[in-house]
Amino acid sequence: MIDAALFRQVLGHYPTGVSVITALDENSVPVGMVVGTFTSVSLDPPLVGFLPDKRSSSWPLIEAAGHFCVNVLASDQKSLCAQLAKSGPDKFTGVDFAISQHNLPVLAEALVAIECQLHSVTEAGDHWFVLGAVLGLEAKRDADPMLFHKGRYGGFAEIA
Repeated sequence: MIDAALFRQVLGHYPTGVSVITALDENSVPVGMVVGTFTSVSLDPPLVGFLPDKRSSSWPLIEAAGHFCVNVLASDQKSLCAQLAKSGPDKFTGVDFAISQHNLPVLAEALVAIECQLHSVTEAGDHWFVLGAVLGLEAKRDADPMLFHKGRYGGFAEIA
């Protein structure tokens, strides 16, 4: 059997990007969750995926919406990341976003916005594996991506 603390510690050596998954709930109120598990899955058809924790209070609201936006964060958005990672109804207070043509909250300063229709949800241990069919996407600005590595946030450093 693999020790959970060892598993987390060893896999913490692998850096991940940081994204915010957003949607509108049944009352058209923005909801969101920070994830470090976003990935490209397929070019044909265009599919992306992420893995929300089963204990997430935000995921059921996003799932019920049936579509979502993946907002890839930049390394200069640590305070936004912290605000949107917290629990509670006030996490979007003061957050700059626009509602897209697909009726999704798109964060104003995100590097990338990828709008998706919910394609499938598969059980994956203590998480769900969510696949989204891409409806539209855009690179919004050119900046360093936010990375999460060994419990810390940072940016990209090019090797000379």
